[in-house]
Amino acid sequence: MTTTTALWSFALVVGLLTLTPGLDTALVLRTAALGHRARAWGVVLGIQTGVLAWGALTSLGVTALLTASQAAYEALRWAGAAYLVWMGVRMLRKTAREAPESGTDPATRDTFASGWRQGTLTNLLNPKVGVFYVAVLPQFLPADTNHLAMGLLLATEHILLGLLWSTALIAGARLLSTWLRRPAARRTLDRLTGTVITAFGLRLAFGD
Repeated sequence: MTTTTALWSFALVVGLLTLTPGLDTALVLRTAALGHRARAWGVVLGIQTGVLAWGALTSLGVTALLTASQAAYEALRWAGAAYLVWMGVRMLRKTAREAPESGTDPATRDTFASGWRQGTLTNLLNPKVGVFYVAVLPQFLPADTNHLAMGLLLATEHILLGLLWSTALIAGARLLSTWLRRPAARRTLDRLTGTVITAFGLRLAFGD
């Protein structure tokens, strides 16, 4: 496999993965729809930071521990599941209040840094992302290339596709931001997103 072929083939695989609705899409849409533009971009770049880290670690062979060591995988899986369930339940609990609070809950602060932390943790604590990279990335590393450099190049390709998709999500969400700032609509969005995130956490904990 040549470098050019590897780049095009990997782009197809991760492009389809990026377009598939999932946790990342739910987080970006929810944050952007509430009008938190800075935080939304923080979430996006945090997710891509995690992608870059997984790509680098896979290229170095570190993430092979996730498949070789059941204990390492289980520890990361339970940590990720606990974080997702905590985040989802937190959103659901907030919807039970008569009126949503503003400015006091760190989850609603429109800051880039808070969004980046959330996006990074969500990605890095998901062992399935690591397992995906362990299983897929080596297949796109030509034998005559530097594996670390090529792995980072492929991860960067994944990041660029993710940024393009996130830009479209944020632009689309802004069209609904005025309506979603209403208390009732915001509670509905938080219930939906909180349920999705909690379900992802429970699936990660108890799924196959």
